[in-house]
Amino acid sequence: MTRLTDIALRHATFLVFALVLLWFGLQAPGFLSPESIANIVKQAAFIGIAAIGMTFVLLTAGIDLSVGSVIYLAPLIAGFAMRDLGIGVGGGLVVAVVSGAFLGAINAAAIVGLRIIPFIVTLATLFAFRGFGAFLTGSQQFDFDADMRAFGLASIGPVPLPIVFFAGLAGLAHVVLTRTAFGRQIYAVGNDPEAARKAGLPVDWIRARVYVISGACAGLAGFVVIAQIGRLDAGFGEGREFDVIAAAVLGGASLFGGIGSALGAVVGATLIQTVRSGLVFTGVNLYLQPILMAGIIFLAVLIDSLRARRARQLKRRTIRPIDA
Repeated sequence: MTRLTDIALRHATFLVFALVLLWFGLQAPGFLSPESIANIVKQAAFIGIAAIGMTFVLLTAGIDLSVGSVIYLAPLIAGFAMRDLGIGVGGGLVVAVVSGAFLGAINAAAIVGLRIIPFIVTLATLFAFRGFGAFLTGSQQFDFDADMRAFGLASIGPVPLPIVFFAGLAGLAHVVLTRTAFGRQIYAVGNDPEAARKAGLPVDWIRARVYVISGACAGLAGFVVIAQIGRLDAGFGEGREFDVIAAAVLGGASLFGGIGSALGAVVGATLIQTVRSGLVFTGVNLYLQPILMAGIIFLAVLIDSLRARRARQLKRRTIRPIDA
């Protein structure tokens, strides 16, 4: 029984994913069509890209509540650069990613340099970044050129461009976390920062870099989704930080640090979008949908709490008592 519990907790996301697909598939058979699945993955790319960046932060036992505002502000800065400097869509993409990284660096400077709790810093920048964006636009809608929309609707062969970005970033992040020294250092810091510091690892520098990565991913996520709709309004990205965190945690990342993977974030984001699309597909009452999505977020936190509790139990069992 104990072993089954461990397996269930370790693969909870996949079990929930299978149950969700089965449920919506039975409710509406067309939901499992190839076109529907491809559309779900395409829509999940937006949250998934940001969730990959969030996973880096969560692995160090940090948190980044500002991602929703970075998703809004970074592509807005790129939009102004494209309009005023004429740099084109490719240049705008670079500006969005660099702007996101810069905003992440602001978080890193306050967290690492000033020693302020990540929750407080990123909560403050959540409002500050969105407020700065509202100041730039006067809370008015910003419209992008037709080239931007064409870019967002483009494909490489049969694969839509958002999925290409999503898959490419997931592959790169997976390699970084599993095949590089930096990736191993991130896990070490998340598992025991004091032990990592005693081992000679630059803990502060590692923690700073994960917030820069999170900001860059959020900037890319915002640009990818804006490219599909061609406009940006004052409410864009608002509240999305909760979807991003839930996707990362559902994918196996722990709020307590040291556990998680890039590929897990992909699964978590796809699961959330599957639920969201399934609720629309089956005609669930519009006012009930936020309540059900809140249930998904609660489930993510609950699973993470159970995993952490189980990990502590196993750790205690491996410690041999001192003989009297």
